Amino acid sequence: MSTTGANGSIVPAIVVRGLVKSFGEVQAVRGVDFEVATGEVFGFLGPNGAGKTTTINMLCTLAKPSAGSATVAGHDVVRERDDVRRNIGLVFQDPTLDGYLTAAQNLKLHAELYGVQSNLVAQRMRQVMEMVGLWERKDSAVATFSGGMRRRLEIARGLMHSPRVLFLDEPTIGLDPQTRRSIWTYIRELKQREEITIFMTTHYMDEAEWCDRIAIMDHGQIVALDAPETLKAQVGRDRVTIHTDDDSAAIAALAQKFGIEAVIAEGAVTFGVASGEEFVPRLFADLGLPIRAVSVSRPTLDDVFMSYTGSTIRDAEEDQSKHKNRVMMQMMTGGRR
Repeated sequence: MSTTGANGSIVPAIVVRGLVKSFGEVQAVRGVDFEVATGEVFGFLGPNGAGKTTTINMLCTLAKPSAGSATVAGHDVVRERDDVRRNIGLVFQDPTLDGYLTAAQNLKLHAELYGVQSNLVAQRMRQVMEMVGLWERKDSAVATFSGGMRRRLEIARGLMHSPRVLFLDEPTIGLDPQTRRSIWTYIRELKQREEITIFMTTHYMDEAEWCDRIAIMDHGQIVALDAPETLKAQVGRDRVTIHTDDDSAAIAALAQKFGIEAVIAEGAVTFGVASGEEFVPRLFADLGLPIRAVSVSRPTLDDVFMSYTGSTIRDAEEDQSKHKNRVMMQMMTGGRR
């Protein structure tokens, strides 16, 4: 069911203005602004530690913003916490199912906690379990389920009370590629069957392709926001990757001879040009350095990420991890060196 304003216009499912979250001196989310339309699949793409989960926690009322505002399903996340919670479903990054209970028992418990009318529970349970292909295992203990089956059951549980917004925090993390694809099949079917808005976080580039729009997040800030194809079109250049014996010399030569700004990403020299395949012969002829290997690819979301941040998402995750370790060390030592 869509939320309508006083003038009959449809209110966005999520509205965020200047949202900030600080933990002491560490600012995890740095003043983000965005809206999510009703019925949209909206993705937060970024490396681990970029602030994606912290943002979800604030939108789901699990963390109080340090500054700014947010509404979900028309309700303020600070002043109307109970109303927000009644209108959302949440699938956490870490498993939260009770392994000793059966699949049906897990869903019935959730329905009771959310006040689903008792005469509707059985019908709704069958509906959501069939949607994720688990109805035949309803009486099996969750402890016997595979990782992919548990994730599907968690999605079904999040739908039991018919939420208007479903939050999925890294829904396929730790799963093998085949299981990840099957989870996304269920998510796409979910969008078609249920009148629901889906907000998800991921650091998998291929998953972000399935979203209607994505916000790319880095170091607590949104650096780009649009449809995946639109973002890739904005890059407009092929990605060329070369392996050399002296990457620093190769970067200098590219700048001097071609006016190209290159970076080292994932252990290789990477840069963008308008037509990669046509440029490669010139590269071999004029670079003046031995090239051990070269590859050319069309723009991807990783290229978008690199164009806005100067690094690939994998390299950014390594930087975020180092930053997190430094912050923890400072907290443990009280800032002493």
